[in-house]
Amino acid sequence: MALSWKLVIDCADASAQADFWAAALEYEVEDPSPLIGQLLAAGRLPEAAVTEHRGRKVFRGYGAVRHPEDPFDPASGVGKGRRLLFQEVPEPKTVKNRLHLDVHAGPGGLAELVERLEGLGAVKVQEVDKGPAGHWWVMRDPEGNEFCAA
Repeated sequence: MALSWKLVIDCADASAQADFWAAALEYEVEDPSPLIGQLLAAGRLPEAAVTEHRGRKVFRGYGAVRHPEDPFDPASGVGKGRRLLFQEVPEPKTVKNRLHLDVHAGPGGLAELVERLEGLGAVKVQEVDKGPAGHWWVMRDPEGNEFCAA
C-alpha cells in the first residue's frame, strides 16, 4: 500500500507562500476556518494560535495547498492527496534549496507559463538549454526559493 505524504516547506510568510503556490500550480488554498471555529468554540485552541488571512481564520504560521481533484476532509479542509504545507520558521533562507519543485508547461507553453509565474511574483534566474534534452528556466518564488519551469 502506498503511503500518504505532504511536502513541508519552511518559510517566512506561510499564507503568502500558500497563495503564490496555489496560483502557480492551479491548486486550492486549504480553508481550515471551520475546524478553527470548532476548536475555538470548544476551548481547545487559544485565540493566539489563530490569525486572519483573506477574510478567513487560519492557523498562525501555517498555510497549505492541495490539488483540486484530490480528496480532502471537509471538516478540517486538510487535503488527503497532493499537498504542500508551509510553516513559518524564524531563520531566513541562506543557501540554495536542497529540494525544489519543477512546474511543467503543456507542449509549447513554456513562455506563457514563465510569464504567468512572473505575474505572480516569481523571478527568472537562469535559462537552461540542454539541446535535444530540452530547455527550462530556473526561477525563484517570492521568498527566493528556487524552482524550475519547464
